[in-house]
Amino acid sequence: MKVIISHPTGNAFFRAAALGLYKANMLAGFRTTVATFPGNVFDKLSTFGPFAEFNRRHYDPALAPYTKVWPWHELGRFAATKAGFKNLVKHETGIFSVDGVYQNLDKRVAKSLKQLSAEGTNAVYAYEDGAIFSFREAKKLQLKCLYDLPIGYWRASKRLLEIESERWPEWAATLTGLEDSKEKLERKDEELRLADKIFVASQFTANTLKDYPGKLAPVEVIPYAFPPVASSRNYDLGSVSKPLKLLFVGGLSQRKGIADLFAVADKLKNHVELTVIGKKSTDLCPALNAALAKYRWIPSLPHHKILELMREHDVLVFPSLFEGFGLVITESMSQGTPVITTDRTAGPDLIKHGENGWLVEAGSTEALQKSIEELLSKKSIIAEIGRQAMDTASKRTWEVYGIELAKSINKL
Repeated sequence: MKVIISHPTGNAFFRAAALGLYKANMLAGFRTTVATFPGNVFDKLSTFGPFAEFNRRHYDPALAPYTKVWPWHELGRFAATKAGFKNLVKHETGIFSVDGVYQNLDKRVAKSLKQLSAEGTNAVYAYEDGAIFSFREAKKLQLKCLYDLPIGYWRASKRLLEIESERWPEWAATLTGLEDSKEKLERKDEELRLADKIFVASQFTANTLKDYPGKLAPVEVIPYAFPPVASSRNYDLGSVSKPLKLLFVGGLSQRKGIADLFAVADKLKNHVELTVIGKKSTDLCPALNAALAKYRWIPSLPHHKILELMREHDVLVFPSLFEGFGLVITESMSQGTPVITTDRTAGPDLIKHGENGWLVEAGSTEALQKSIEELLSKKSIIAEIGRQAMDTASKRTWEVYGIELAKSINKL
């Protein structure tokens, strides 16, 4: 099996998937928008402040011979965002919107498939919103279509998050995922329909596909992995009266359960210190703006700084209501900072409640508050739970994920 894999913006699971295919001698091609390799133009640009973002696009040098990039739409998005040209990056319609970047790469891959097929490629691996054109062409060429759904299925999202609009109407403006057009949602359904195999990273994501109105290809859960475990971790929990240092990392939307988190922090304000890292999903939510004014808020940090901050906090709280995985869970556990998360994340796939973290019911402010209150009364357990989290992280590296994915694909 020879596979071409594509993703427009790149991330840890895409890097691991591509490298896993390469090591299994299954990689036919690696396609993205910006790829930073030692000594190439993006590597040189990344040393200059405005282009530091390219440091997040570093890939293993072994992938370089297989790589082709089409950077212009992504560079346009980058420049327009920095310059504040909102119309150019407007959701779906902007020429340099995220959707525009995804579709441009997808079309480029589709155009290259005929030649790749003639050279021995027999499968296309693509991700949600970036597969429709390459899958259509793949079907004509009788290539396998391998689909990766990083977040849950849209119909389930709509069903669950509309409940949140009713439960927290003042936070409804943050639920921007409900704004997708009919055309975009139809494309998502067609991508799923064309897939010969669907890969997801959590059982929750797999369960959301039950909302799909038709028959789907086989679905397989292969959880993502953990970054390298911290070399050391000190726990300075102090006395029972010392505030518990809570951390949240993620987009500031009620999809992440932040209204519940702020409500609990308000009730326990003399007993907890909350730090929030993440960008606002909208400037049009007075409730969000008011909540952020009360707590320590950091809109953005480099990845290594986020890991440092995780080590400085007692617990990561990630009360997401709809999450395909939640990489911040694995990042925090790898740093020895145990996690409180919900049953609508990868938490149930990774965490044994009370052993290496804690699971609470999604959308329950009361359950979240109870979990934090229990920790306030027995802070001494945090260190042991944190060490168990690090032990869990040490057993599932990104290399393991790449191996498992390649083996599964090879069975086709």
